[in-house]
Amino acid sequence: MDEAEFWTLLERSAEETTDPDYRLTWLTHHLSRLSLAHIADFQLNLEAARRPIDTYAMWGAANQILDGLCSSDTFWYFQPWLIGQGQRLWHHVTQNPDNLADLPAVRVLAGRSHDEWADAEWPQWEELAYVAADAYGRAPGQSDGLHEALDARGHRAYADPEPNDQPWDSDSLTEIAQRLPRLARLFPRRQYVTP
Repeated sequence: MDEAEFWTLLERSAEETTDPDYRLTWLTHHLSRLSLAHIADFQLNLEAARRPIDTYAMWGAANQILDGLCSSDTFWYFQPWLIGQGQRLWHHVTQNPDNLADLPAVRVLAGRSHDEWADAEWPQWEELAYVAADAYGRAPGQSDGLHEALDARGHRAYADPEPNDQPWDSDSLTEIAQRLPRLARLFPRRQYVTP
């Protein structure tokens, strides 16, 4: 499975439904019908898609949307959600994290309290990270799991954010205004801010 096939499969799941749980069921079913090598390729493509958005710049943008409550775990779950928005929107946001303000799934959250967000609206989709492992484990007679197969390919998996860009103070109103002007207007910070 190459990168184009990865994005096609992911986007087809979104055409079926917007419900994250049903999308996972759909993806697991379709992945489990592929070869074990293709299932492993799906996971590798998912992890490759994380890399350009695993940055302090993106973490700060997610932190802005979540009103200062974006821990490392939350950011880790935010990344597959962003990938799940599809290749065009993912690519648009990789160009500038403030472009998150253009995503319909982000705009629908603006002006509403987190308490008002439906579970399916939250910008996190941790379960996408496990869909390939689930599909791999369903293969008949398969004794090893996906992680062993990826290890055999020499792949080093990571399970936490590992940004490699310059950190910045995503709780500073001054820095937020400079780096994320559109998100700052859509999601004015109420918590954990400094001048």
